[in-house]
Amino acid sequence: MLHALAVAVERRFDRLDDVWHGTRARHAVAGVLIAAFGLSLVAVELERRGLLPSLGSAASQSHFLAVQVAFYLLLSYEVVSLVLGLARSVANAAGKQLEIFSLILLRRTFEEFGHLDDPVRWDQARDAVGHMLSDAGGALLIFVVLAFYYAAQRHLPLSGDAQEVEGFVRAKKAIALGLLAVFAGLAVRSGLAAWLSREPFRLFEAFYTVLIFADIAIVLLSLRHSARYEVVFRNSGLAVATVLLRLALSAPPYLNAALGCAAALFALGLTLAYNRLAPALGARPGG
Repeated sequence: MLHALAVAVERRFDRLDDVWHGTRARHAVAGVLIAAFGLSLVAVELERRGLLPSLGSAASQSHFLAVQVAFYLLLSYEVVSLVLGLARSVANAAGKQLEIFSLILLRRTFEEFGHLDDPVRWDQARDAVGHMLSDAGGALLIFVVLAFYYAAQRHLPLSGDAQEVEGFVRAKKAIALGLLAVFAGLAVRSGLAAWLSREPFRLFEAFYTVLIFADIAIVLLSLRHSARYEVVFRNSGLAVATVLLRLALSAPPYLNAALGCAAALFALGLTLAYNRLAPALGARPGG
């Protein structure tokens, strides 16, 4: 019974994964992003001219709201890709988390600029420029570190037993489907909060919190298939990187970029150490 359920979950995941990474889905997502960007620009302009009911906030009358909407949807697309990629590689999924965080930093750069009056005055922009440089510089450093991080990946097998590896992958697919359901629920909650003009719900902060628990679940599941110290250490270390990113999402300017860069450098250092030391630890004599 449990085996049949696991196979059914795996088939559903594989079907969704094939569709999501297909050309038609990519074109559809691009079309949605372009349409959302254009419609947001039109809606802001109509509101500024009094042709649409005002939402009662300065942000809703800034054309940079369209940029925020487009980035919000782009980040949601990247989150789905992250969750689906979790079944393939824990290490690559950690890299995807860093990719998303770097895009969040870039989005915040646009948000800072969008809060300035038009025409822009230097006396008003003085404080914002520091925040913008910090966020943009942090995103750039993470981008560079990620190139070395992906190049360093060797994807050593969890176990020499093919059935053990298959069971672990199947468990990760089940976790991924659960994460997709959680993200969909959080996205609906976020949309309702924005529609009702209440206190904004921080979607990506909430989802990164959920990711921490998912990472820990994967660490515990890996023990069923391999109790090797080096594997447990690496997977636990990647969960620590997620914790740093979660802290960075709620940190003030400057510190948020510093924490994000620290998470990227930690993940890179962990990968290099694992590649260098894992073979020696795996070959150590038994007690």
